[in-house]
Amino acid sequence: MRRVKTALVGAGFVGPHHIEAARRLGFVDVVAVAGSSQASAEAKAAKLNIPKAYGSYEALLDDPEVEAIHNCTPNDLHLPVTMAAIERGKHVIADKPLALNSDDAGIMLEAARKKGIVHAVTFNYRYNPLMQQARVMIAKGDLGGLHFVHGHYLQDWLLYPTDYNWRLEKEGGASRCVADIGSHWCDLIGYITGSRISEVLADYTTVFSSRRRPTSSREAFAQGGVDESYDEYPVDTEDFASVLLRFENGIRGCFSVSQVSAGHKNGLEVEVNGSKASVAWKQERPNELWIGNRNQPNGWMLKDPFLLDPSISHYATLPGGHGEAWPDAFRNLLRNVYTFISEGRSMIGDADKIDFPTFDDGRESNCIVEAITKSAKAGGVWMKIER
Repeated sequence: MRRVKTALVGAGFVGPHHIEAARRLGFVDVVAVAGSSQASAEAKAAKLNIPKAYGSYEALLDDPEVEAIHNCTPNDLHLPVTMAAIERGKHVIADKPLALNSDDAGIMLEAARKKGIVHAVTFNYRYNPLMQQARVMIAKGDLGGLHFVHGHYLQDWLLYPTDYNWRLEKEGGASRCVADIGSHWCDLIGYITGSRISEVLADYTTVFSSRRRPTSSREAFAQGGVDESYDEYPVDTEDFASVLLRFENGIRGCFSVSQVSAGHKNGLEVEVNGSKASVAWKQERPNELWIGNRNQPNGWMLKDPFLLDPSISHYATLPGGHGEAWPDAFRNLLRNVYTFISEGRSMIGDADKIDFPTFDDGRESNCIVEAITKSAKAGGVWMKIER
């Protein structure tokens, strides 16, 4: 396997997790990191044991050693950073959401296609072994005809008015909670069912119209210190949302998302109901897949490579009884991306070999989030997905 040299742009909360997952592959070298200043980049480089530090993403992208980048910057920087990387012929692994809106996502997608670079979006929940198993079961007809999907994604890290993060600011986009975590839920349900959402009806609620913004920067999920100073900051993005769904093939569904639900840390849950059986999965209990039946006992399938369908058993790298979770799903996604890069494959000529979310999927997510936001702002009316 040819070694691939990659770099990190944006080393906040999620950036180091990108790097940890890439390093676990064994054939990816993380050679550089870019920060908002030279001092911050050097501090992150020392902490993450990365050899080169750059005070701007432009300087990093001019490094000929760098073949690919992980774009983990705030949402409003996704477009300029990704476009600059594409212009220089660097492969791009972008954190979600791909862009602030579907127009920007379309610009990135078209540029990536023209330049011929590998492009991916980190919808990592797809690559939990039991979500792969659910997808295979649904495709084989084990659940029968699908008629209803439902679930939620609940967190509590913004429960208090003193909780703050850059996602709350206007530069983060017109949607916050749905764009940040609802995008994961919609991508996952579309992936495992093989169905596309066609219409949505949504309701948004902002619990705190004003929050206390610390005068110093704070990473996601970090709590404020007792000695921090604050400014009052007006907030108009949603703290939680409820959404009804219609799919192109007639499936109906609903889901809720929240960042203000006490006791829920990263509570993504999905359930699919069919004419023969149901399946359900909880991200916080990732090694268990519930299988529901009518005329026989319900059951639990535990993560075990020998129990999984042979076509996807490689997504479980540990024996049964050895838990695999969020970091392992992330590694599985990046293994697919970097293997594709290492083997010199083409996004066009080897399209049948792509087994990772691309900018196409990122744009699809942007289109869904936009429709949900339009529906909520219109007072809760059915809104078609405009692709």
